[in-house]
Amino acid sequence: MLEYENNKALLYIYSGAGGVDAQDWASMLLTMYRKYSADKGWGFVILSQTFGEQEGTKNAVIEITGPNCYEMLRRESGVHRLVRISPYSSKDLRHTSFALVEFMPEIIAKNFQINPNDLRIDTYRSSGPGGQNVNKLETAVRVTHVPTGLAVAVQSERSQAQNKEKAMQVLNSRLAAKMEAEKTQELSQLKPQVAIEWGSQIRSYVLNPYQMVKDHRTGVKSSQPDKVLNGDLDKFIEAEQSLAY
Repeated sequence: MLEYENNKALLYIYSGAGGVDAQDWASMLLTMYRKYSADKGWGFVILSQTFGEQEGTKNAVIEITGPNCYEMLRRESGVHRLVRISPYSSKDLRHTSFALVEFMPEIIAKNFQINPNDLRIDTYRSSGPGGQNVNKLETAVRVTHVPTGLAVAVQSERSQAQNKEKAMQVLNSRLAAKMEAEKTQELSQLKPQVAIEWGSQIRSYVLNPYQMVKDHRTGVKSSQPDKVLNGDLDKFIEAEQSLAY
């Protein structure tokens, strides 16, 4: 039997195609949700982040903790589109970037156990906050469930043991949800089945040639994108919640 912890949410942000512009946009979304969480008094811990790294999937995994946070944020899942003059273009060209946002609850799995023989545990040097041992000792941990290929990396804690414990918690939640949803299907079945590209966005953030944020599901708009990107999301989230009623 699985139960959902409504006071904890796991936020996944994936950059779309577009290289450094897309990664920068994903980082901007991370900052937006961090500031929104701070305004709500919620905890916000970056478990892992690979934006700016040369290889591998470009994503971030964040744990958010606070009253009713998952219920409030879950409809933010989807593709977010940014239109702006690229700061990385020497010709000041307008660029469109995409990122996929995914909110999932922490899952409490009763009597659900992972076979230790199915796990591969790798350690590496952390590149984020964590104290003086960062970049010196291999405190970051990646735990891979070999049968499914599902991997969770955590580098937010100070010690290898703490990072391993947090990674196991996240892995347990995702595997339990996977088994409940479809025992033989891939984890991707739990994610929004959309391409990170034109036509699939739930919200657009236009910084040039005009200033506008528009939610394509509710029709809610703001002519102050700077405020929205600084965490002023209340009217968007309130409108999303009304769709469920």
